Amino acid sequence: MDNRLVLYNTLTRKKERFEPLNSPFVGMYVCGPTVYSDVHLGNCRTFVSFDLILRYLTHRGYKVRYVRNITDAGHLEGDNDEGEDKFAKKAKLEQLEPMEIVQKYTLGFHEVLRLFNTLPPSIEPTATGHISEQIEMVRKIIDQGFAYEVNGTVYFDVEKYVKEYDYTILTNRRLDDLLNNTRELNGQDEKRGRLDFALWIKAKPEHIMRWPSPWSVGFPGWHIECSAMSSKYLGEQFDIHGGGMDLAATHHTNEIAQSQACNHTQPARYWMHTNMLTVNGTRMSKSAGNGFLPHELFSGNHPLLNRGYSPMAVRFFMLQAHYRSTLDFSNEALEAADRGYKRLMNAMALLPKLKPGPKKGALNIDELRQRCYAAMDDDFNSPVLIAELFEAVRMINSIYDGKLSIDVSSLSALKTLVQDLVYDVLGLVDDNTGSDDFEKLMDVIISLRNDAKQNKDYTTSDRIREGLSSIGIQLKDSKEGTLWSRV
Repeated sequence: MDNRLVLYNTLTRKKERFEPLNSPFVGMYVCGPTVYSDVHLGNCRTFVSFDLILRYLTHRGYKVRYVRNITDAGHLEGDNDEGEDKFAKKAKLEQLEPMEIVQKYTLGFHEVLRLFNTLPPSIEPTATGHISEQIEMVRKIIDQGFAYEVNGTVYFDVEKYVKEYDYTILTNRRLDDLLNNTRELNGQDEKRGRLDFALWIKAKPEHIMRWPSPWSVGFPGWHIECSAMSSKYLGEQFDIHGGGMDLAATHHTNEIAQSQACNHTQPARYWMHTNMLTVNGTRMSKSAGNGFLPHELFSGNHPLLNRGYSPMAVRFFMLQAHYRSTLDFSNEALEAADRGYKRLMNAMALLPKLKPGPKKGALNIDELRQRCYAAMDDDFNSPVLIAELFEAVRMINSIYDGKLSIDVSSLSALKTLVQDLVYDVLGLVDDNTGSDDFEKLMDVIISLRNDAKQNKDYTTSDRIREGLSSIGIQLKDSKEGTLWSRV
């Protein structure tokens, strides 16, 4: 197994060589969506990024068990066990059962990720399907002395935990700062400490989603879900835990604490986090009024967008930024990405049409290959990979135009390299042509043009060429016949 891959570990705040616990097997857990509303672009960016990571690890020969959960219970409006249950609130608004809300938005989530051409996880567990595992984990944490029950609700005892473990190991924040930024307990609060969080919550009479437990009829806290499901399917310790950077300070910090208290071990060896989205330099958020949903981005039906963009153009746009970098949406950036994506797909369409010949010009495919893989081995650096692939695009266009010649073995190596990296690793497909029917349509149009030329009807022939050119399709007459490409 090639062991050149390094990745940035949030836990240690540095790049580290990737060494799986049981190579070639890799366990990867990524926090999935809370399915009470349409999936937002920040989530999509995270899932596209980890799709890239999954694809590259698989391409390199690792056997990845990818677990991505569905949160369908227990997520309150506030991270501090406050507010209404998100599912119950949405169910009331839409006059539906909570599980109807879950089903509706889970299906929508899957459809959006299908449009982005992401691979499905190996296992997609739901919180409601693992209540017994969560109850058992809470029981173990109580037995270890790191949790307490008050009136049917169970809280994690952070102040006791910090006497043995580093609660802020993931974020490197000072505990005093956390305490100072957390509101004081009032006399009616059941918690012993300001940083304590709920593992199991006693349901109020009006709460719809509820289950029996040793402590009360209630529902799990948000954080315990991922700890229970990751350990069930990947073991007490596994290789990679991922999610958006907004999860690190609370959700992932509490996951680590729960797992340490229960199993006396860090749950994951490598913690990976994607960065935030901005719009014209400002953080994307509902409150700022600058957020848009994937379907709005595809259709262009939003006041901040000049037009819509295809899912593959948006995926390409996302991959042009490193997963740890801020991704800024603007019409200019999306337009540039769309042009780049079409240029890349145009080259992919030309690739099967290239013919070998005597070598002419400097074409070192092996060096190009080394640079491409070096980029991905350096913390999955997709922007550098894409830059290298555009060097391959230059080669492809030059060979097609007859400016360069390439021998049989080099052409085979070039095709394998580019197709593997564009299709298998970057996960891009050509959604400009739509289907094989487009190829058949172009054959018909070219045949009609050839008939016009044969009949010396050059007016019709030129009109066909100019009409195709106006929609971005270029014709080229050669000894092999008329070839077409997108420009």
